[in-house]
Amino acid sequence: MKSIFFFALLLTLGMVSCVTKETSTKETKADVPFMWENANVYFLLTDRFNNGDTNNDVNFNRTKETGVLRGFMGGDIKGITKKINDGYFTKLGINAIWFSPVVEQIHGSVDEGTGETYGFHGYWAKDWTALEPNFGTEAELAELVQTAHKHGIRIVLDVVINHTGPVTAKDPLWGDEWVRTSPQCRYQDYESTVTCTLVENLPDIRTESTQEVELPKALMDKWADEGRLEKEMNELNDFFSTTGYPRTPRYYIIKWLTDYIRKYGIDAFRLDTVKHTEEDVWADLWQEATKAFAEWKAANPDLVMDDNDFFMVGEVYNYGVSGGRWFDFGDRKVDYFANGMQSLINFEFKYDANNSYEELFSKYSQALNGPLKGLSVMNYATSHDDGGPFDKERKRVIETGTKLLLCPGSSQVYYGDETGRNLQIEGAVGDATLRSFMNWDELESNQSINGVATKDILLHWQKLGQFRAAHPAVGAGLHQQLSAEPYYFKREFANESYTDKVVVGLDLAAGHKKVDVSGVFSNGDQLMDYYSGNAAIVKNNSVEIDTPFDIVLLGY
Repeated sequence: MKSIFFFALLLTLGMVSCVTKETSTKETKADVPFMWENANVYFLLTDRFNNGDTNNDVNFNRTKETGVLRGFMGGDIKGITKKINDGYFTKLGINAIWFSPVVEQIHGSVDEGTGETYGFHGYWAKDWTALEPNFGTEAELAELVQTAHKHGIRIVLDVVINHTGPVTAKDPLWGDEWVRTSPQCRYQDYESTVTCTLVENLPDIRTESTQEVELPKALMDKWADEGRLEKEMNELNDFFSTTGYPRTPRYYIIKWLTDYIRKYGIDAFRLDTVKHTEEDVWADLWQEATKAFAEWKAANPDLVMDDNDFFMVGEVYNYGVSGGRWFDFGDRKVDYFANGMQSLINFEFKYDANNSYEELFSKYSQALNGPLKGLSVMNYATSHDDGGPFDKERKRVIETGTKLLLCPGSSQVYYGDETGRNLQIEGAVGDATLRSFMNWDELESNQSINGVATKDILLHWQKLGQFRAAHPAVGAGLHQQLSAEPYYFKREFANESYTDKVVVGLDLAAGHKKVDVSGVFSNGDQLMDYYSGNAAIVKNNSVEIDTPFDIVLLGY
């Protein structure tokens, strides 16, 4: 009876061997617990992903001609929500979405030698308490979070404490009590990395200051013009009275950032420019974020997804998994994992991805089950500010997906990785070339990207992503090679309440495959190859599968 039921279930899901490759993706199993260590995170620039509302495309008279890819292009919060409802992320096996900051940006533009630039990327804050109208409204952000949660997707809010936006005629300096405008960072030691400005005209918040400060007059005038000065001041008074914190710059911003958790149920923060701020700032943020998340859960019991704590992943530029818990400034080592972070973005993956599968996977498994036991790293091949990504020319799009999505640790899919979006835009200078609008038109027309059809690229990433989402062992399990030629490995995960295991084969011959699964699965176990959609039953400690693919992804 169990076998009949299993086969009927596979028929319902479209997962038996007669399935065509266009329909061989499946929904994540409902009983699979979400684990940040195995998260498949989709990172997008809010302005460059999908335009859900053309009515908000121009605000604050931002009409200057800009450098190539340096102005607002229309992407917004509603556009993200639409793609969630369309099932785009679910089909990709995405269970967390990280989008660039959505707080109100400076109104003016700056010319950095590359043409006029507006704050389309979200990292030039003018007012942490308001949303950027180009991106959307508070109601639209609330809808986004609720829609994501209904689809089993967590929301990672990108937050900045390190700096304000640049100073322009429309955007005055916050004041010397709040920011420094020099010296510029030299990155020679801890001091010249932390107590300095990242670049010219990017005022650095005095996060180390113990001096209490008043709010900038320009900010209070803005709130008064918007009719919310009294409300904002009352909330600040309540916060400082309740917490006992001094009114220093760091605690104002911590209050403003954690409000997004209390209001909307944000699940996680991605922390920008972590190493440019004293590490105890992040410890303080973690403490207040955890409290805010608990308050939101208590106030919204019907909306709570699970018992996971609030999560923070840090961007410590140039941190690599080989460093274990430590980042070395030269004169000082810092353990950011001891200061509120459960994960760090791994800048090493793009180099390691040039190694063989086994070299890559075994290295990461040893690190995550050794010095980083109980913690995680977020691997990426491409990002918004890394000018030397893996496969910048998009000639290895299939290999990129295989290595990223099957590597131990969590995975960060940068928008367009899964569709071969061009990273080399004529006329674009610096990071701008990495930030073109999502290539929906190329996907719709199934354009070839270096000889591979766009829809085939997407399908490959979908299959691997759904396999990862269905099996925590992929990112959080212990890796072990089973066979070098042909190449097979297993991953096994177990904690107090859940166990999971998979067997994967890569670079295999097309056609008939006999896979030895002894010691992993038992005779009579009913398995599925998540790549072809074929069902298989273990007999004589092996399974036999006929597929035209060179990949096998076996699991329950």
